[in-house]
Amino acid sequence: MIGLALSAIIATSLQVAGSNVTYQHAGTTLEGYVAKDTSWKDPRPVVLIVHDWNGIDDYEMRRAREIASLGYIGFAIDIYGKGVRPKNAQESAAEAGKYRGAPDLFRARLKAGMEFAQKMNGADPSKIGAMGYCFGGGGVLELARSGAPVLGVVSFHGSLGTKDPTEAKNIKGKVLVLHGADDPFVPDAQVAAFMKEMRDASVDYQFVSYGGAVHSFTEPNAGSNKASGAAYDANADKRSWSAMREFFKELFGK
Repeated sequence: MIGLALSAIIATSLQVAGSNVTYQHAGTTLEGYVAKDTSWKDPRPVVLIVHDWNGIDDYEMRRAREIASLGYIGFAIDIYGKGVRPKNAQESAAEAGKYRGAPDLFRARLKAGMEFAQKMNGADPSKIGAMGYCFGGGGVLELARSGAPVLGVVSFHGSLGTKDPTEAKNIKGKVLVLHGADDPFVPDAQVAAFMKEMRDASVDYQFVSYGGAVHSFTEPNAGSNKASGAAYDANADKRSWSAMREFFKELFGK
């Protein structure tokens, strides 16, 4: 793909390098992936990247490097734990269900990644943002609802529901939701409830809906069969990435 080739060229010219890192939460070892430009001398904002239900794989690592090419530190955080990488949809559903069913644990794992990022070499701890895909898209919204000191979060085709909508009052930063208009896994009623939640709490939020796009519209491995409910959409992928870039420029400055 042209986009992947271009990102590789940009990463090379900017001396972007990535590596695995381990950190801890409540006795569990987590393994994330950090990408940054090794030529940087000044502290940089950090963008947390929360994986989809498959756990961290090449997709999140690529996104981390692309984030680094924009001038930030890209940190793909781990929710499941080191070595816990589902091998099929059934395992992914089961693993994601552990955290969806235990939102306090989910938030704690998200915060563990954020706190590790704040202490990372080269990071500006006052400039933390987060983005996530599917399971991770819902995750960054939960991170914001928890009251975490993130400047803003971006959800790509993520779930929008939460156990207690009134917790939106805890959100300290801005919110950007990038949504597939035809996503069958996020029904219109959930969209309406989310918007009401944001309005009731006076959150600074944006909601962008891409016509014709379904779930997983940024993920090439999702295939092209929209009838399945999950499929890649090149236009929505490009447009959502552009929207995210402008959002982080607004949060972090030049």
